[in-house]
Amino acid sequence: MTTLIAFLLFLIFLCISSIHFYWAAGGKWGSDAVLPTKADNNIKVLNPGIVSTLIVAFGLLVFGFFILIVTKLVTFSIPQWLTTYGLWIIAGIFILRAIGDFNYVGFFKTIKHTKFGESDTKYFSPLCLVIGVLTIILALTK
Repeated sequence: MTTLIAFLLFLIFLCISSIHFYWAAGGKWGSDAVLPTKADNNIKVLNPGIVSTLIVAFGLLVFGFFILIVTKLVTFSIPQWLTTYGLWIIAGIFILRAIGDFNYVGFFKTIKHTKFGESDTKYFSPLCLVIGVLTIILALTK
């Protein structure tokens, strides 16, 4: 079961990371619904550049490989404290993302009827919750 969850999480992180690399390279597919906008649906709350998009892409890829390392599907030496707390840190990041900022992102956002808001409710927040819960399961079974 642990192997299946680890591999599933790795694939999720790999896919999300790949999309971010695509956007960093100038791709436009899906980019109109992935950034929060103000209630009028025109002004973006965030406007990330290439560098910040690459940081997210590499970070997600590192999370995926970290999952494989911690579950011993890949052998790589990492510090003990990271082995102990890393899964909890990843779970925390994604659970907090699912909860949101109470304005633009997460299940408890107030601005829901923008293109991003609807995508966030249907796809992004549930995916973050699934990632968080699966990572907690891994941490508890480790």
